[in-house]
Amino acid sequence: MELRQARYFLALAQECHFGRAAARLHIAQPALSQQIKQLESELGIALFHRSTRRVELTEAGRHLAGYARALVAEEERARAHMTELATGRAGRVSLGFIGTATYDVLPRVARTVRTELPHITLDLRGELLTPHLADGLQAGTYDLAVLRPGSDQPSLNLTPLRSERLVAVVPSHHPLARNEQIPLSALAGEPFVIHPAQPRSAMYDRVLAACARAGFQPRSLVEVGETATLVVLVAAGHGVALVPESVQSLRLDGATYLPLRETEAVELVLGRRAQGNTPAMEQVASVIVECVRG
Repeated sequence: MELRQARYFLALAQECHFGRAAARLHIAQPALSQQIKQLESELGIALFHRSTRRVELTEAGRHLAGYARALVAEEERARAHMTELATGRAGRVSLGFIGTATYDVLPRVARTVRTELPHITLDLRGELLTPHLADGLQAGTYDLAVLRPGSDQPSLNLTPLRSERLVAVVPSHHPLARNEQIPLSALAGEPFVIHPAQPRSAMYDRVLAACARAGFQPRSLVEVGETATLVVLVAAGHGVALVPESVQSLRLDGATYLPLRETEAVELVLGRRAQGNTPAMEQVASVIVECVRG
């Protein structure tokens, strides 16, 4: 049974009249009659009782109606799904986030996509370093990534998302924790908890450069890969840290965030490959930009 025959059969089954069914299908009545006869011949059974006054389904016709409805519905679902794929409203997109974007950007993007693009499946990874994400974009491991810009990303398209001021994190029992704001130089002589040098985190160089501009070098460094672990170690008294202001959404007992008098800032961008982006990827990219900038 062809899809066209299924549509013709269902129209006649619903109208129980060749003339009305043919008009509904926008075909001539003899053509409809011929198609129904051909279908009955192919199946080897009568589907309709015909008389001069009425047309009605046989028992076999009633059974076939269920199959025909399922066939037509499946075709309509397939057509709708293809339309969604073509317009970017369906598909699968893999996203990676640096640690600081894991806490505020990732949840908002996931909620928005689930609400506005329910037929797009997201593969989400958080707490990653910028070098890992840049390599993953180029290798195709990630379709999109929220990361820090760097000089080692020439083959990526980068869309600016926001500029984030750096804030200090100190143990809550530290004497500086009582201040509303501090100069960065107040942290001179303190051990620093910092993102790693190898593989080189984008924050590693930015933090050391900010300290150098304030006139000092941290006396010792404790390197950790995850931002949450970094704040935990500060809360445990292992040192102080500089983090983007968005990390303040990560509230931990024992850690106090302090604004800096300096306007030290880091940039956050959306990265994607220059070519090979699907409509679904572009839709999700638009959601990310709106979630961050909005």
